[in-house]
Amino acid sequence: MKPNFVQALLAFTVLLSACSQTTSTSSSTDNSGGIPIGIAVAQTSNVALLGQEQVAGAKIAEKYFNEKGGVNGTPIRLVFQDTAGDEAGAINAFQTLLTKDKVVGIVGPTLSQQAFSADPIADRAKVPVLGPSNTAKGIPQIGEFVARVSAPVSIVAPNSVRAALKINPQIKRVAVFYAQNDAFSKSETEIFQQTVKDQKLELVTVQKFQTTDTDFQSQATAGINAKPDLVIISGLAADGGNLVRQLRELGYKGLIIGGNGLNTSNILPVCKALCDGILIAQAYSPEQVGEVNKAFRAAYQSQFKKEPPQFSAQAFTAIQVYVEALKTIDAQTKVAQKTLPELRVALNQTLLKGQYETPIGAISFTPEGEIVQKEFYVAQIKMDADGNNGKFAFLK
Repeated sequence: MKPNFVQALLAFTVLLSACSQTTSTSSSTDNSGGIPIGIAVAQTSNVALLGQEQVAGAKIAEKYFNEKGGVNGTPIRLVFQDTAGDEAGAINAFQTLLTKDKVVGIVGPTLSQQAFSADPIADRAKVPVLGPSNTAKGIPQIGEFVARVSAPVSIVAPNSVRAALKINPQIKRVAVFYAQNDAFSKSETEIFQQTVKDQKLELVTVQKFQTTDTDFQSQATAGINAKPDLVIISGLAADGGNLVRQLRELGYKGLIIGGNGLNTSNILPVCKALCDGILIAQAYSPEQVGEVNKAFRAAYQSQFKKEPPQFSAQAFTAIQVYVEALKTIDAQTKVAQKTLPELRVALNQTLLKGQYETPIGAISFTPEGEIVQKEFYVAQIKMDADGNNGKFAFLK
């Protein structure tokens, strides 16, 4: 009997020790390799033209804030997952970041269409999400843990129509084109079409396409036959750029407005010289005053030899919000002393209460997670004489 009792006692002691070790491990967050922040954006597919700019902005932010001491001495560590261009890719990226990479928060996804599918997963797991380019109606309403640093299309898009009317007060007839398989483009075109009506302009035709299309001859011909003075396109860089090119090749000479999906210099290789003159509303200007934007702009120019685009600035801003919120938390109770679930909840609550001086200007959030931003712009693409390079010239 005695040997069995000793063996049982030893077994119980081992079990108790194991439980104690498990409890100790789960009682604090392991940040030995840096505080992990997930970046779930499109690095492949036709959406990569936008996602690559977001990766660039995020990496610049990681270097910038870590050189400044990270989170009160603890570095941040970005964990990248490719969402590609569809909902399945975003869902897989989010699930990997949540369960395998154990990030404290997520920046992403690239498209609003993806956000409506992937964000609820993070919200149910009580992990904060900051949308860097999700401007469709209804994004912050997805859940308590969903916010965005990208101003809603309802605020930004109308500015480009007003700019077009300032350039050409004779505009009367408007043709609208939009990608019907993309939630953002569908949301944006509703705003554009309402703005056209509000400005007492005539909507002469509405043409639909897919983000995967490359041949727009049918839609472009129908649009031109409606004799518009202004064309408005809601799509992505690849399809939107091809549509611009084909409209010009078929003889359309009037002004063209591109939506937020065309707001990237990656459109220039698609339509080349025919990109010239496209108007695009902006939530960022490289000329934005402030030390953070000055540093961000200099870092981007040094690396890429051109001005930073909006998508890079917004990705940088999302990282900044996380870093500053984490610093606030750490100053009260060390981040390393919190369990991962506790830290995620605290991070979400704290970031919504903060005020931030970022590359896109002074921002804050509503309790629901909507960005509060005051400054917006309109830029016009100006191509160089060679037709291969160009820039976004900001209108006064």
